Amino acid sequence: MELHQLRYFLAVARTKNFSRAAEQCHVAQPSLSQQIMKLEAELGERLFERTKREVALTPAGDLLTAHAERVLAEVDLACAGVRELRGLVRGRVALGVLPTVAPYFLPQRLRTFSAKFPAVEVVVHEETTDRLAAAVLAKEVDLALVSPPVERKGLVAEEFFDEKLLVALPAAHPLAKKRRLTLDDLEQDAFILMKEGHCLAGQALQFCRLNGFAPRVSFRSAQIETVLAFVAKGWGVSVVPEMACRRPTPGVRFRALAGMTRSIGIIYREARVLSHASRALAGFLRDGAAGPVGKK
Repeated sequence: MELHQLRYFLAVARTKNFSRAAEQCHVAQPSLSQQIMKLEAELGERLFERTKREVALTPAGDLLTAHAERVLAEVDLACAGVRELRGLVRGRVALGVLPTVAPYFLPQRLRTFSAKFPAVEVVVHEETTDRLAAAVLAKEVDLALVSPPVERKGLVAEEFFDEKLLVALPAAHPLAKKRRLTLDDLEQDAFILMKEGHCLAGQALQFCRLNGFAPRVSFRSAQIETVLAFVAKGWGVSVVPEMACRRPTPGVRFRALAGMTRSIGIIYREARVLSHASRALAGFLRDGAAGPVGKK
């Protein structure tokens, strides 16, 4: 039994498709299939049930999955540990992050991280919370910056800090003269929110519902910049994270609404030991969360 056979096996188990598994492993499909057959011959058991439409794990394959994951995780940690003896943290980290966090929280922090850990490659994947949680569980990303809570079994969540959510108003809006707002102030306004599936929109609507307020939603967008452009044109008001308001936005004023906040933190798989590179990035982001954005 060889390590590359276990890697090929897990790729097929994860994708349920030999072609996609071969692409992920950067190997020709016939070579991958041959190695899987050799592994099955060595074990004396079929690991997959193959049909024209799908590939499914057999009971033997299901049993091997957990052991193979632990073996490869230990091998990766051993290699990383040896490199750390030479004072070098090396590797690749797939980092998931919310689109409402990535452009505001990451750029300077990742630049500083890269200067400190030049041998670590960070690949950023922007998605909604639900899709990031699924990607972490599927091992497509190592860890993800999200807004807890995340209701998924098999995940560990760690909160970094709480952040205010602010009301974005057109500069000419009468309420722009007030320092702090209440939901009653916004009774006559149309709301411009993120698209459904983005937790920021859900958080804003939940806050309103809990306070007995039903906002009238007129527009939605997948980008905060587009939402703010609509606000600047006077099409309505919105709710945006404080980290998105650090730079002046022409035509828009930001005002506080008491009690409206969101949490920011990371999630990762409970059953998977983070690599040294992933732990280095998680620790760096945790420490960086005490910086300019806010502190719990």
